[in-house]
Parts: sequence; structure tokens; C-alpha cells
Amino acid sequence: MKTKNSISGLLFLWAICAGSVAYAQTITGTISDDQGPLPGVSVIEKGTDNGSVSNFNGNYEINVSNENATLLFSYIGFETQEIPLQGENSIDVIMQASMDQLDELIIVGYTSQKESTITGAVSSVNVEQLESRRVPGVTQALQGQVAGVTITQSTGAPGEDVEVRIRGNGTIGNNNPLYIIDGVPSREISFLNPSDIKSMSVLKDAAAASIYGSRAAGGVIVIETKSGTGRSGIQIDYFGGIQKAANLPNMLNAEQYLNTVTTAWNNAGYAGNNPYLADAGRSDFADVDYLDELFELGETHSLQLSTSGGSEKTNFFLSAGYYGQDGIVVYDNDKFTRLNLRSNINSNITDRFKVGANVQISYQEQDQISSRGDAPGIIRHAFLRPPIIPVFKDPLEPTYSEEDPFTDLPFYVDRDNFESNKYEYSQNPIALAYFTDNTTETFKTFGNLYAEYDLLSDSSLKFKTNFGADINFGHQKAFNPNFGDDDGQGSEIDRGLGRQNRPTSLSESRYQDMTFTWNNSFIYNKTFGDHEISALAGIEFIKNNSSGINASRQRFDFTEPNFRYLDFGGTDRDLWNGGLAEEWALFSYFGSATYSYEDKYLLTANLRADASSRFSEDNRWGYFPSVSAGWAISKEEFMSDVDWLSQLKLRASWGELGNQEIPNYAYLTLYRRDADRYLISRYGNPDLKWETTAQSNIGIDFGIDNNKLSGSIDYFEKTTSDILLPISLPQLVGDVSATFLNSGEVSNSGLEFGLSYRNSDNPLKFQISGNFATLKNEVNSLHSNLPYITGNVTRTQAGHPLNAYYGFVQEGIYQNDAEIVEHLSGTTNPPQQPGDIKFKDLDGNGIINDNDRDFIGNPNPKLSYGLNVSMNYKAFDFNFLFQGVEGVDRYNDLKKIIDYDTRPFNYTDRVLGAWDGEGSTNSIPRVSFTDNGSSKVSDIFVEDASYLRLKNVELGYTFDVENIGNFRLYASGQNLLTFTDYSGLDPESTDLIDFGTYPQSVTVLFGVSANF
Repeated sequence: MKTKNSISGLLFLWAICAGSVAYAQTITGTISDDQGPLPGVSVIEKGTDNGSVSNFNGNYEINVSNENATLLFSYIGFETQEIPLQGENSIDVIMQASMDQLDELIIVGYTSQKESTITGAVSSVNVEQLESRRVPGVTQALQGQVAGVTITQSTGAPGEDVEVRIRGNGTIGNNNPLYIIDGVPSREISFLNPSDIKSMSVLKDAAAASIYGSRAAGGVIVIETKSGTGRSGIQIDYFGGIQKAANLPNMLNAEQYLNTVTTAWNNAGYAGNNPYLADAGRSDFADVDYLDELFELGETHSLQLSTSGGSEKTNFFLSAGYYGQDGIVVYDNDKFTRLNLRSNINSNITDRFKVGANVQISYQEQDQISSRGDAPGIIRHAFLRPPIIPVFKDPLEPTYSEEDPFTDLPFYVDRDNFESNKYEYSQNPIALAYFTDNTTETFKTFGNLYAEYDLLSDSSLKFKTNFGADINFGHQKAFNPNFGDDDGQGSEIDRGLGRQNRPTSLSESRYQDMTFTWNNSFIYNKTFGDHEISALAGIEFIKNNSSGINASRQRFDFTEPNFRYLDFGGTDRDLWNGGLAEEWALFSYFGSATYSYEDKYLLTANLRADASSRFSEDNRWGYFPSVSAGWAISKEEFMSDVDWLSQLKLRASWGELGNQEIPNYAYLTLYRRDADRYLISRYGNPDLKWETTAQSNIGIDFGIDNNKLSGSIDYFEKTTSDILLPISLPQLVGDVSATFLNSGEVSNSGLEFGLSYRNSDNPLKFQISGNFATLKNEVNSLHSNLPYITGNVTRTQAGHPLNAYYGFVQEGIYQNDAEIVEHLSGTTNPPQQPGDIKFKDLDGNGIINDNDRDFIGNPNPKLSYGLNVSMNYKAFDFNFLFQGVEGVDRYNDLKKIIDYDTRPFNYTDRVLGAWDGEGSTNSIPRVSFTDNGSSKVSDIFVEDASYLRLKNVELGYTFDVENIGNFRLYASGQNLLTFTDYSGLDPESTDLIDFGTYPQSVTVLFGVSANF
């Protein structure tokens, strides 16, 4: 019986398929507009998921189920056309432009809004231009795209953080923006696959961002991921290529180095014979360029797969992505890998009830390499290592081993015989790169479930509930093997070990961080004749729980990878472990209302109230209002004869935003245990309250010739007050951590300008978009007990920018003894010598001391800009992006230590122009093993870090394969050109002090995209 039923079922399915084939009909035609053929137009058989797309010649072909089917033709910016076949097998279509389609919907806060009715400072990002950026993260792709948004990659190391600043730094603490991905908030988006992005908008002013209230002081970036369409299809994109370090300085070779240290000995005036003269021609010397030894070609590979489809009621989008990068440092211990899986499903259960789920799972693995000059400073030591020291030991040396073949101490024979006094024993950067074993893994689940119901039959009132989850599990593991030469130091138990990582150790930590967001909102949209009203009201609850454990051990008997686990470490006195947990929560009410009259007069008001667990009950609530208005002048009757002006809108706004980014429990007093008693470790402040940012904005949007030329101009003023400021208490109160207070004020102001021109009237179609933004940053006040905040090379003080560089000012080089005596008239027996740095005597007393320090640089860029050009000609496409900043300074500590230091490190060839006699130079001091003035923090090391960079360029060619799909081949380059006066490795670094930054690479990539 079972066999008979199976055969019957198969015959039934065969009959259905045969019937489908019997009634199949092929329809062909050409799709065009008034300028010529249109590629990429969607053609769908109505009522089915059967579809096709026009090729570059506007031709299409589709098989339909019957001769009376109806075809739907749709394309962004054009009216959708519905054409019944009525037995025809050839249908040509001329698409008509639609201004309503061009007035796109932009997600601005729990809902969307027509671009023409927006009254806040909102920038919509051109996602098509982002897709040509072959970068690992969304933030890198956003660089140079939006006026007032400065994006800087902290270093070029694979997987490194990216700094995003919207309208500058407004506070002493956290200035990061808030990201909203499919309605779920997050503080970072490195896990997102750029290929999954459907739309992105930047909410820059308070009127636009205040609906997100408490965490929006740094601005908001709203992201919507792709969803399915009625047409089924598969897309594959692969690219791979190489990276190379560029713009490296020229280091001294062995001969130049020996000549320079010989001069430095002589200039120091040491007694006795110059030891470097006797070393000339030694057989154990090498001639090594350590930068060349350290940097190799890196590799990048990316594979993205996606498919979408659905029916009239349900659609889906599925994607999978792999991105892998092996960096430019030797030995492959600077890798980054990311795997992504995404599923977006939306379904109309009924005409009024809609549900959906957007879920992403991602896994990241990043090698942690010292990318900023921090310990062990691989990049920094490549500059310091003298070129005469070889990379590897001679295999005949008694201390040579296959496990550790690298040189360590200069010309080491045994622990009592090495020449550290002559050749400062920096570490071998190649050995550091080889022995680095530090990896961080992150597993993330991020997404949301939502349901939306039309409470009224006309869909004017909707209720939406949205539940989001951001779940993270992390694992960090660092093994530090012992290597190097025995210098005779260390504890008794470790005698005989090498000086690096003495003793061998392993540290390991695991954490979990879970944030859940639940918001419920009512959305009302109704048109009454010429009046249109939109309203939003809702509540939101956000809860975070995090916990972590960590442990370490030392002295491992075996160091092979299979033994790099805690249980194989020592147990007598080499144990350490810890763990903690914490939580925070937000509860919020929010509301928004927009009124429009004839789409000419626009008014929007927002209010959000947030309660944060990070403040005491008396100060828990913060209230963040905003109001904005707009006037669409171009829609006035008196503008009806101005045909060339398609849009002219004035905007003005004011609002307040909040910041609660301080440690959890900061308002409470904390205690620590000391033997059998408890001591205060931090005094709490129950009066701690919200930090508030007030912002006003005035802007104008314009469009000319049906918006072929369009742009916007904004001027803003932003003031942050009640800054959450950590204040260190006097030592007399004990050894306690800083207490947070509300004090201080910082202001930012600037002008933003964006302009875009697109032309599709000719065979060569192109779009040019550019933007620039100015920024003035100033500290207005701090705390009465804290007149300024000092860093190693900075001072934050009222009347100056945040973290301004502070030090001495060079005014030349002392040329002779008489000049020294005259300039230092108030100094008894000045130690300075001819050739030393001459600093300005600002108070004119003939003494150079702390009273002669001044503000010498500004790390906040005064101008940022970008230029993006996209062109299409037949099957070819070409685009490029220039991006840059002006008026920004960086403290180049690497320059200080390699060209001015008093130890025999290596130098760049700049030192060949150092002072060597009266009149030789007035800018570069003498080389010496005694202080030539370079020990002082001064403007010598503060450099202009302005740059213009060809960030991206791409050339592609697309061709169709009949009955299969279309393919695009492309070549892409990144950072191919950089124009800058900065002498460090990378002017784009975000660090206040450049200790030797892992540079961004010149990248060349080749790829293919296929659509089936």
C-alpha cells in the first residue's frame, strides 16, 4: 500500500510539472527611459516569485505560466508599471521618472520619515558607494562619506578598532556614537558584514537623535539590514589581494650608523678613547634594515554569499560571509578572521498583522599584536634596533638553538660578556613577532524579533513590539614563552633563563555580556486634506548583565602548543585567578510628533525620559526634549515659475541629549578588604547626575534640475555641561580611586557642507559627491579644584581644545657659547652647549623652566572632507574616493626616540642633517649621548598630521551569460596615494602619542561578483 501511494504521489507531481511546462511562455522585450536603455529593472510575474532583471542593454527575458499573465516592472526612481500580456510574447516598456520614489524613506528613530519632511540634521548614506569599499567593517566603508563624521582607524593592524566621531569630541569621557541595527542598540558594529547593509542614516543633531535620549550625545547611526524581495536569486562575491607597508622612512645603514654614534660619543665629551672607532670593520657586524625584515606582503580574502526570495506574503534574506586578513608583519601572528551568518525573514500573516526576525551569528578571531608601540613594541623596536646587529645568531655560536635562533643582547657571548653599554640592547623585533601568541575570540548573536499590527483598517495607527538581543561570549588567551639571552638577572628560581618573558607564563580570560532590549510603540500617521500628522509614543527597557573569569600561571615545563593550558603551569606559587560580574539597566518613555501642512511647513517635537541604574534614585531620571521646524520654500506659490529649482528647504532645531557612560555603581562608595579590616577604595557621590549636551542647528537643503544637483549646508553649536569628570582626591584622604563629579563644560561648533551631482543623460553616467566640515573644539570650564588635566604631553584647560599638546617652544639651535650666555642670562652655569635646542624664554627671565611651557598643538581636526566619484559607461564602471583632514597635530614620540635620544638606537636619515658646527643648521640639534634638549616635551615632536589620501579606487566590468546570470570582474585599490607632511608611519592614527604605530597598508585586490 505504501509503495502504491508513493507512485501515485510521484505521478501527481509529474502531472503538475508537465502542465507547468506545457503552459510556459517566454516573454522578451526592452526596457528604457527617455535617455535610453535601463539596466537592472526588476520584472516579476504578478502573484508569483518568478522574476528577471534587465541587462545592460535594457533587454529582459522571462518565462511566464500562462499567456494572460501580468508583468510588474519596477526600478528605483521610476513609477512601477503593471502590464497584462493579453497573448503578446514581446513587451517593450518605457519607464517614467517618479519624484515620489526619489523622496526616499529614511529611518530616523523607531520609524521612518520621508526625506522631504525631515527637519533635523540627518544624512542618508549612499549604500551603493559603500559596496565598492573592500574593507572589513561598516565604519571603514563610511569614511569620507558624510560631512561632520570623522572616522579614523586607530592602527592598520588587522581587526583594530575604528574611532567614529560625529561633530567632534564633546566630553572628557566616552564620545562614541550609538548604533541602532534593525531597532536594536549597540555600542559597536565591527561584527556587521558590510554586504548586509540595506540603508544607513546618520543622526547628527539633537533634534534627530533625542528620541534615543540617554546614549545619543555622541550622535546616532541607524542601520537597516537587507530583507528579501519577490525575486529569488543568489549573489556571490569574492575578492582577494595583497597589502604592503608604504611611506616607510629611510633608516641608517651600518656605515652611517657607526659614523653617527661615533659623532654622538665625541659630542658628549666623554673621557677616553672613542669605542666606536675601534669597532669599525668588525666581522660580526651586519647591515640590516629591520623595517624591511619586519614587514612582508599581507593577504586578504573575502567570500560573501547571499540569497533572497519569497512570495507576496513572506520574504527572506540569507547570507554568509568570510573575511580573513593576514597582516604585514612576519610570521603570521597578526591575523584577523570573521565569519557571519544572517537570516532576515518577514511575513504578512494577514493584511494587518506582520512579523519578522533578523538574526546574525558572528565569530571573530583576532591576533593581538603590539600595534601602538606598547609592550613589547614590535614596530617600535624595529626602529630602535641598531642595523649592525644581525637578525639571527651564527649557528656555530654556543648559545644558538633551533628553538630560539634570534639575536637578543648585542653581541652576546655569555651573561658577563655583552656590549649593552655601546649598543643599547633593544629587543629583536623579528623574535618578538615570532614568539607572539595572543589571540582573542568573540562569538556574538545579535538580532531582533518584531510584530506589527494595524489597529485601524486604514493602517493609520499601528502597534509594534520589538525584542532585541546582543549576546557575546569572549575568550582571550596569551602565552608568553621565555626566549632571549641570559643576562644573569631575575629571581633565584629563574636563573639561567632568557631575559624575555622570564618566566614563561599563560594568562587566560573568558567573559559573557548580554544585553536585552524590549520596546513597544504606537505609530500614528494620518492625512487630513493638506494636513499630515505623524506621532509616536513608546516605552523601552534595556538590561545588561556581564561577568568574567580570568586566571594565569607561570613556569611551564613544556611550551609546545598542546601544553599551553593552565593545568600545565607551576602550582607552588604561580597561581592567580579572579572573577567579577556587574549589571546595568535603562527604562525609558519616548514620544515624537510631526506636523506638516502641504509639505511646506514642517514641525517636529521629541521627548525622551530615561532612568539609569548608574545614578542614585534621586537623580536617576533624565529628560531630553527637542524641537525642529522646516520650511519648504520651493513649494510656495511664488516659486512655481522657478522651474530649475526642484527643492529649497530651510531647517532649524534645538535639543538636549544625555550621557551616562561611567562605570557601574560610580555613585556608591566602594570598600576593599585588607587582612581583617575593610578600607574605602573609592568615595561615592550620590549627587551624580546625567551629563547633558545641548545642541542647536540651522540648515538648508537644495536641489536643482530635478535634483541632479543637490546639497545641504548646516551650522551647529553643541555644548556639553555637567560633564561626568573623575576627580582624584588629595593623598591625605588615603589611597583611593578618583570620584566622579558633574563639572565642566565643552563646546563644539562648525559648518558642514555636502554636494552631489548625478548625470544619466549620456552614455557616460556619473555621480560626484563631496563634503567638508569645519570644527572648533574648546573647553569652557572644569572643576574649581581642577584647573587643568595633564597627560604625558597634553593639558586640558579652559580656553583651549580638549587634550591640547603642552610643552616648550623651539626657536632654533644654539650656534655658539655667546648665544647661550645671552639667552640664559638668569641661569648660573647653564649646561647647554652649542648645537643644543634653543627654547623660547616666554617670561623673559633668562631661565628655561616650567613657566616657559605653552600650548603647542591641537589633536582635534579643524577640517575634514571627502570626494567620491562614480562613473558607468556601458558595461564598465569606475569609482574613487579621496578623504582627508586638515588642521590636526600629532605628538611623534617615535621621532623623538630615534632621532633625538641619548642612547645608541638607530636613526632615520634625517639625522644626517644634524648640527655639526656654527651656521650648519638652525633646526636639528647635534647628535649626542648627553641631553641636547630633546628630553623636554616640545613642539619639535608635534607635527602637522593633515593628510589627503586616495582611500579607494575600483574599476569593474559586467557581462551577462545567457540563461545563467551576470558577472562583474573588478580590481580595487586602497590607500594608493597619501599626501602628508607627517614623518611618522601613519598620519591617520587616533592616538595622542605616536609611539610607533602599525601602519595602514597599500592594498591591491581583485574580485568577482556573480548574480544568478
